[in-house]
Amino acid sequence: MYNKSYVGYKGEKMTYTDAVKSGFRLINRNWQLVALQAGMMIANCIGFFVIVGIPLGIAFIIFGLDLTGLAETRDIMGLLRHPSELISKYMGLVLIVVSSFLLYLLIVTTAGIFVFAGSVGSVGRAVLDPSRKFSLKSFFAEAKKLFFPLMWFSLVMGLVFIAIAFLLGLLGGGVAAIVQTAKSQDSTLALFLGIFFSLVLALCAVIVILAAIAVTVYGLAILFFKTEGAVRSFRDAVVFLWNRQSAFWLYAGLFFGYLIASFILMLFTYPFNLIPIIGPIISFPLQLGSYVVQSYIGLGILATVFIYYYEAEIRKPEASAETIELAETVKAAEESSSGPEDISDAGAPRQEETPPAKESTEEA
Repeated sequence: MYNKSYVGYKGEKMTYTDAVKSGFRLINRNWQLVALQAGMMIANCIGFFVIVGIPLGIAFIIFGLDLTGLAETRDIMGLLRHPSELISKYMGLVLIVVSSFLLYLLIVTTAGIFVFAGSVGSVGRAVLDPSRKFSLKSFFAEAKKLFFPLMWFSLVMGLVFIAIAFLLGLLGGGVAAIVQTAKSQDSTLALFLGIFFSLVLALCAVIVILAAIAVTVYGLAILFFKTEGAVRSFRDAVVFLWNRQSAFWLYAGLFFGYLIASFILMLFTYPFNLIPIIGPIISFPLQLGSYVVQSYIGLGILATVFIYYYEAEIRKPEASAETIELAETVKAAEESSSGPEDISDAGAPRQEETPPAKESTEEA
Protein backbone atom coordinates (compact mmCIF):
# COMPACT_ATOMS: atom_id res chain seq x y z
CA MET A 1 0.00 0.00 0.00
CA TYR A 2 2.83 2.40 0.78
CA ASN A 3 4.31 1.93 -2.69
CA LYS A 4 1.54 4.04 -4.24
CA SER A 5 2.53 7.56 -5.17
CA TYR A 6 1.17 10.74 -6.58
CA VAL A 7 2.64 13.37 -8.83
CA GLY A 8 3.85 16.25 -6.74
CA TYR A 9 5.75 19.45 -7.33
CA LYS A 10 7.57 19.70 -10.69
CA GLY A 11 6.48 16.19 -11.59
CA GLU A 12 8.37 14.59 -8.73
CA LYS A 13 6.82 11.56 -7.07
CA MET A 14 6.40 11.22 -3.32
CA THR A 15 5.62 7.80 -1.93
CA TYR A 16 3.67 7.21 1.24
CA THR A 17 6.92 6.33 2.96
CA ASP A 18 8.46 9.65 1.95
CA ALA A 19 5.41 11.50 3.28
CA VAL A 20 5.65 9.70 6.63
CA LYS A 21 9.38 10.38 6.90
CA SER A 22 8.86 14.04 6.06
CA GLY A 23 6.10 14.33 8.68
CA PHE A 24 8.15 12.88 11.52
CA ARG A 25 11.20 14.91 10.51
CA LEU A 26 9.05 18.01 10.82
CA ILE A 27 7.99 16.99 14.35
CA ASN A 28 11.61 16.25 15.25
CA ARG A 29 12.47 19.83 14.29
CA ASN A 30 9.53 21.09 16.35
CA TRP A 31 9.83 18.75 19.33
CA GLN A 32 8.57 21.51 21.62
CA LEU A 33 5.04 20.68 20.48
CA VAL A 34 5.33 17.26 22.13
CA ALA A 35 6.55 18.90 25.34
CA LEU A 36 3.56 21.23 25.31
CA GLN A 37 1.20 18.28 24.91
CA ALA A 38 2.81 16.52 27.87
CA GLY A 39 2.65 19.72 29.92
CA MET A 40 -1.05 20.06 29.15
CA MET A 41 -1.67 16.49 30.34
CA ILE A 42 0.10 17.18 33.64
CA ALA A 43 -1.86 20.45 34.02
CA ASN A 44 -5.10 18.51 33.45
CA CYS A 45 -4.23 16.07 36.23
CA ILE A 46 -3.39 18.89 38.64
CA GLY A 47 -6.51 20.76 37.56
CA PHE A 48 -8.70 17.76 38.33
CA PHE A 49 -7.29 17.60 41.85
CA VAL A 50 -7.71 21.35 42.38
CA ILE A 51 -11.11 21.88 40.74
CA VAL A 52 -12.83 18.60 41.66
CA GLY A 53 -10.87 17.03 44.53
CA ILE A 54 -10.49 20.03 46.83
CA PRO A 55 -14.18 21.12 46.63
CA LEU A 56 -15.19 17.53 47.28
CA GLY A 57 -13.05 17.43 50.43
CA ILE A 58 -14.43 20.78 51.57
CA ALA A 59 -17.97 19.45 51.04
CA PHE A 60 -17.29 16.56 53.42
CA ILE A 61 -16.20 19.03 56.09
CA ILE A 62 -18.90 21.67 55.63
CA PHE A 63 -21.91 19.41 55.21
CA GLY A 64 -20.65 16.73 57.57
CA LEU A 65 -21.28 14.04 55.00
CA ASP A 66 -20.66 10.48 56.08
CA LEU A 67 -20.36 7.77 53.44
CA THR A 68 -19.54 4.92 55.81
CA GLY A 69 -23.12 3.70 55.56
CA LEU A 70 -22.73 3.54 51.83
CA ALA A 71 -19.52 1.56 52.18
CA GLU A 72 -21.31 -0.95 54.41
CA THR A 73 -24.29 -1.33 52.08
CA ARG A 74 -24.57 -4.91 50.90
CA ASP A 75 -26.62 -4.33 47.78
CA ILE A 76 -24.69 -1.46 46.17
CA MET A 77 -25.89 -2.38 42.67
CA GLY A 78 -29.48 -2.24 43.83
CA LEU A 79 -28.86 1.21 45.30
CA LEU A 80 -27.38 2.40 42.02
CA ARG A 81 -30.41 1.09 40.13
CA HIS A 82 -32.58 3.39 42.26
CA PRO A 83 -30.32 6.37 43.02
CA SER A 84 -33.10 8.71 44.15
CA GLU A 85 -32.52 7.85 47.82
CA LEU A 86 -28.77 8.33 47.49
CA ILE A 87 -29.19 11.67 45.69
CA SER A 88 -31.74 12.99 48.20
CA LYS A 89 -29.51 12.04 51.09
CA TYR A 90 -26.34 13.55 49.64
CA MET A 91 -27.82 16.36 47.52
CA GLY A 92 -25.21 18.91 48.59
CA LEU A 93 -22.36 16.60 47.65
CA VAL A 94 -23.95 15.77 44.29
CA LEU A 95 -24.40 19.46 43.39
CA ILE A 96 -20.82 20.31 44.29
CA VAL A 97 -19.36 17.34 42.40
CA VAL A 98 -21.47 17.96 39.29
CA SER A 99 -20.79 21.71 39.17
CA SER A 100 -17.05 21.33 39.79
CA PHE A 101 -16.80 18.53 37.23
CA LEU A 102 -18.60 20.61 34.59
CA LEU A 103 -16.28 23.51 35.34
CA TYR A 104 -13.30 21.18 34.98
CA LEU A 105 -14.57 19.90 31.63
CA LEU A 106 -15.07 23.46 30.39
CA ILE A 107 -11.55 24.52 31.36
CA VAL A 108 -9.91 21.36 30.03
CA THR A 109 -11.80 21.53 26.74
CA THR A 110 -10.93 25.19 26.22
CA ALA A 111 -7.26 24.65 27.06
CA GLY A 112 -7.14 21.53 24.87
CA ILE A 113 -8.59 23.33 21.84
CA PHE A 114 -6.21 26.25 22.38
CA VAL A 115 -3.10 24.05 22.58
CA PHE A 116 -4.22 21.90 19.65
CA ALA A 117 -4.91 25.03 17.58
CA GLY A 118 -1.38 26.20 18.27
CA SER A 119 -0.02 22.79 17.28
CA VAL A 120 -2.01 22.78 14.04
CA GLY A 121 -0.82 26.28 13.19
CA SER A 122 2.80 25.48 14.02
CA VAL A 123 2.75 22.31 11.91
CA GLY A 124 1.13 24.16 9.01
CA ARG A 125 3.67 27.00 9.15
CA ALA A 126 6.49 24.49 9.24
CA VAL A 127 5.08 22.85 6.11
CA LEU A 128 4.93 26.21 4.33
CA ASP A 129 8.40 27.21 5.52
CA PRO A 130 10.60 24.21 6.51
CA SER A 131 13.37 26.52 7.74
CA ARG A 132 11.00 28.17 10.24
CA LYS A 133 12.00 27.53 13.86
CA PHE A 134 9.57 26.94 16.69
CA SER A 135 8.85 29.80 19.06
CA LEU A 136 6.26 30.28 21.78
CA LYS A 137 5.33 33.66 20.31
CA SER A 138 4.34 32.15 16.97
CA PHE A 139 2.67 29.22 18.76
CA PHE A 140 0.37 31.49 20.76
CA ALA A 141 -0.26 33.66 17.69
CA GLU A 142 -1.39 30.62 15.70
CA ALA A 143 -3.45 29.38 18.66
CA LYS A 144 -5.32 32.70 18.89
CA LYS A 145 -5.86 32.75 15.14
CA LEU A 146 -7.21 29.19 14.85
CA PHE A 147 -9.01 28.86 18.19
CA PHE A 148 -12.51 29.84 17.08
CA PRO A 149 -12.33 28.24 13.59
CA LEU A 150 -11.13 25.01 15.22
CA MET A 151 -13.86 25.23 17.85
CA TRP A 152 -16.60 25.55 15.21
CA PHE A 153 -15.02 22.78 13.14
CA SER A 154 -14.96 20.53 16.23
CA LEU A 155 -18.64 21.29 16.78
CA VAL A 156 -19.49 20.36 13.17
CA MET A 157 -17.54 17.11 13.38
CA GLY A 158 -19.15 16.34 16.73
CA LEU A 159 -22.58 16.62 15.11
CA VAL A 160 -21.36 14.37 12.28
CA PHE A 161 -20.23 11.69 14.74
CA ILE A 162 -23.53 11.95 16.61
CA ALA A 163 -25.39 11.42 13.32
CA ILE A 164 -23.18 8.41 12.54
CA ALA A 165 -23.87 6.93 15.99
CA PHE A 166 -27.62 7.48 15.51
CA LEU A 167 -27.52 5.82 12.07
CA LEU A 168 -25.55 2.84 13.36
CA GLY A 169 -28.01 2.54 16.24
CA LEU A 170 -30.90 2.37 13.77
CA LEU A 171 -29.11 -0.27 11.73
CA GLY A 172 -28.35 -2.26 14.86
CA GLY A 173 -32.00 -2.12 15.90
CA GLY A 174 -33.04 -3.30 12.43
CA VAL A 175 -30.61 -6.21 12.62
CA ALA A 176 -31.93 -7.16 16.07
CA ALA A 177 -35.51 -7.10 14.76
CA ILE A 178 -34.58 -9.32 11.80
CA VAL A 179 -32.82 -11.82 14.05
CA GLN A 180 -35.73 -11.83 16.51
CA THR A 181 -38.15 -12.55 13.68
CA ALA A 182 -35.92 -15.35 12.37
CA LYS A 183 -35.84 -16.96 15.83
CA SER A 184 -39.54 -17.71 15.60
CA GLN A 185 -38.94 -19.58 12.34
CA ASP A 186 -35.63 -21.37 12.78
CA SER A 187 -32.97 -21.02 15.47
CA THR A 188 -30.16 -22.06 13.10
CA LEU A 189 -31.19 -19.42 10.56
CA ALA A 190 -31.41 -16.85 13.33
CA LEU A 191 -27.88 -17.72 14.48
CA PHE A 192 -26.54 -17.42 10.94
CA LEU A 193 -28.29 -14.12 10.29
CA GLY A 194 -27.15 -12.75 13.64
CA ILE A 195 -23.49 -13.54 12.96
CA PHE A 196 -23.66 -12.38 9.32
CA PHE A 197 -25.38 -9.06 9.98
CA SER A 198 -23.20 -8.39 13.03
CA LEU A 199 -20.05 -8.79 10.94
CA VAL A 200 -21.46 -6.60 8.15
CA LEU A 201 -22.57 -3.95 10.62
CA ALA A 202 -19.20 -4.00 12.39
CA LEU A 203 -17.35 -3.65 9.07
CA CYS A 204 -19.58 -0.76 7.97
CA ALA A 205 -19.12 0.93 11.35
CA VAL A 206 -15.31 0.67 11.11
CA ILE A 207 -15.25 2.07 7.56
CA VAL A 208 -17.66 4.92 8.29
CA ILE A 209 -15.95 5.94 11.54
CA LEU A 210 -12.49 5.72 9.97
CA ALA A 211 -13.69 7.82 7.03
CA ALA A 212 -15.13 10.40 9.43
CA ILE A 213 -11.83 10.60 11.32
CA ALA A 214 -9.95 10.97 8.01
CA VAL A 215 -12.32 13.79 7.01
CA THR A 216 -11.60 15.43 10.36
CA VAL A 217 -7.82 15.35 9.93
CA TYR A 218 -7.84 16.47 6.29
CA GLY A 219 -10.42 19.09 7.23
CA LEU A 220 -7.86 20.53 9.65
CA ALA A 221 -5.41 20.85 6.77
CA ILE A 222 -8.04 22.64 4.67
CA LEU A 223 -8.95 24.84 7.63
CA PHE A 224 -5.35 26.01 7.86
CA PHE A 225 -4.15 26.19 4.26
CA LYS A 226 -7.34 27.55 2.68
CA THR A 227 -8.67 29.41 5.78
CA GLU A 228 -12.22 28.31 5.03
CA GLY A 229 -15.13 27.96 7.40
CA ALA A 230 -16.03 24.86 9.36
CA VAL A 231 -18.80 23.59 7.07
CA ARG A 232 -16.87 24.32 3.88
CA SER A 233 -13.74 22.66 5.27
CA PHE A 234 -15.79 19.55 6.02
CA ARG A 235 -17.30 19.55 2.53
CA ASP A 236 -13.94 20.10 0.80
CA ALA A 237 -12.37 17.32 2.86
CA VAL A 238 -15.10 14.91 1.75
CA VAL A 239 -14.60 15.93 -1.89
CA PHE A 240 -10.81 15.61 -1.57
CA LEU A 241 -11.00 12.10 -0.13
CA TRP A 242 -13.57 11.07 -2.72
CA ASN A 243 -11.45 12.30 -5.62
CA ARG A 244 -8.14 11.12 -4.15
CA GLN A 245 -8.84 7.84 -2.40
CA SER A 246 -5.12 7.22 -1.93
CA ALA A 247 -5.27 9.90 0.78
CA PHE A 248 -7.78 7.79 2.69
CA TRP A 249 -5.58 4.69 2.49
CA LEU A 250 -2.63 6.71 3.69
CA TYR A 251 -4.51 7.83 6.77
CA ALA A 252 -5.96 4.35 7.32
CA GLY A 253 -2.42 2.92 7.46
CA LEU A 254 -1.33 5.70 9.83
CA PHE A 255 -4.39 5.18 12.06
CA PHE A 256 -3.89 1.44 12.45
CA GLY A 257 -0.18 2.03 13.04
CA TYR A 258 -1.12 4.38 15.86
CA LEU A 259 -3.45 1.76 17.36
CA ILE A 260 -0.73 -0.89 17.23
CA ALA A 261 1.80 1.42 18.87
CA SER A 262 -0.71 2.35 21.60
CA PHE A 263 -1.45 -1.33 22.25
CA ILE A 264 2.26 -2.12 22.60
CA LEU A 265 2.72 0.78 25.02
CA MET A 266 -0.26 -0.44 27.05
CA LEU A 267 1.32 -3.89 27.33
CA PHE A 268 4.41 -2.28 28.90
CA THR A 269 2.59 -0.01 31.35
CA TYR A 270 -0.52 -1.93 32.43
CA PRO A 271 1.17 -4.81 34.35
CA PHE A 272 2.69 -2.33 36.81
CA ASN A 273 -0.81 -1.31 37.92
CA LEU A 274 -1.33 -4.83 39.27
CA ILE A 275 1.55 -4.48 41.73
CA PRO A 276 0.19 -3.58 45.20
CA ILE A 277 1.08 -0.25 46.82
CA ILE A 278 4.09 0.71 44.70
CA GLY A 279 2.45 -0.25 41.41
CA PRO A 280 0.62 3.04 40.84
CA ILE A 281 3.74 5.00 41.87
CA ILE A 282 5.87 3.17 39.31
CA SER A 283 3.22 3.23 36.60
CA PHE A 284 2.68 7.00 36.71
CA PRO A 285 6.01 7.98 35.07
CA LEU A 286 5.59 5.10 32.64
CA GLN A 287 2.11 6.31 31.72
CA LEU A 288 3.49 9.82 31.30
CA GLY A 289 6.19 8.48 28.98
CA SER A 290 3.56 6.48 27.11
CA TYR A 291 1.47 9.63 26.66
CA VAL A 292 4.52 11.51 25.34
CA VAL A 293 5.17 8.77 22.77
CA GLN A 294 1.51 8.75 21.73
CA SER A 295 1.56 12.54 21.39
CA TYR A 296 4.69 12.31 19.26
CA ILE A 297 3.11 9.72 16.97
CA GLY A 298 -0.14 11.68 16.77
CA LEU A 299 1.64 14.90 15.81
CA GLY A 300 3.72 12.95 13.28
CA ILE A 301 0.52 11.65 11.69
CA LEU A 302 -0.89 15.19 11.62
CA ALA A 303 2.27 16.51 9.95
CA THR A 304 2.21 13.67 7.42
CA VAL A 305 -1.38 14.45 6.45
CA PHE A 306 -0.59 18.17 6.16
CA ILE A 307 2.42 17.48 3.92
CA TYR A 308 0.43 15.10 1.73
CA TYR A 309 -2.43 17.55 1.31
CA TYR A 310 -0.09 20.49 0.69
CA GLU A 311 1.85 18.64 -1.99
CA ALA A 312 -1.32 17.32 -3.64
CA GLU A 313 -3.62 20.34 -3.55
CA ILE A 314 -1.64 23.50 -2.78
CA ARG A 315 1.87 23.18 -4.15
CA LYS A 316 0.92 21.32 -7.34
CA PRO A 317 -1.53 23.99 -8.58
CA GLU A 318 1.03 26.68 -7.72
CA ALA A 319 3.65 24.81 -9.75
CA SER A 320 1.25 24.49 -12.69
CA ALA A 321 0.47 28.20 -12.53
CA GLU A 322 4.18 29.06 -12.42
CA THR A 323 4.83 26.76 -15.39
CA ILE A 324 2.06 28.40 -17.42
CA GLU A 325 3.29 31.86 -16.49
CA LEU A 326 6.85 30.92 -17.43
CA ALA A 327 5.67 29.54 -20.78
CA GLU A 328 3.70 32.71 -21.48
CA THR A 329 6.74 34.83 -20.58
CA VAL A 330 8.98 32.84 -22.91
CA LYS A 331 6.40 33.06 -25.70
CA ALA A 332 6.06 36.81 -25.23
CA ALA A 333 9.83 37.19 -25.27
CA GLU A 334 10.07 35.22 -28.50
CA GLU A 335 7.36 37.33 -30.09
CA SER A 336 9.01 40.57 -28.98
CA SER A 337 12.39 39.44 -30.33
CA SER A 338 10.96 38.43 -33.71
CA GLY A 339 8.58 41.40 -33.89
CA PRO A 340 10.90 44.14 -35.25
CA GLU A 341 12.13 41.91 -38.08
CA ASP A 342 8.58 41.12 -39.13
CA ILE A 343 7.56 44.78 -38.94
CA SER A 344 10.55 45.95 -40.91
CA ASP A 345 9.97 43.34 -43.60
CA ALA A 346 6.26 43.97 -43.94
CA GLY A 347 6.15 47.73 -43.46
CA ALA A 348 9.14 48.88 -45.60
CA PRO A 349 8.06 49.76 -49.17
CA ARG A 350 9.83 47.91 -51.94
CA GLN A 351 12.09 50.05 -54.11
CA GLU A 352 11.50 49.86 -57.83
CA GLU A 353 14.40 48.88 -59.98
CA THR A 354 16.10 51.94 -61.53
CA PRO A 355 16.69 51.74 -65.20
CA PRO A 356 20.27 51.56 -66.30
CA ALA A 357 21.94 54.82 -67.11
CA LYS A 358 23.01 53.50 -70.50
CA GLU A 359 19.44 53.33 -71.75
CA SER A 360 18.73 56.98 -70.92
CA THR A 361 21.84 58.01 -72.77
CA GLU A 362 20.85 56.17 -75.91
CA GLU A 363 17.35 57.71 -75.87
CA ALA A 364 18.85 61.13 -75.58
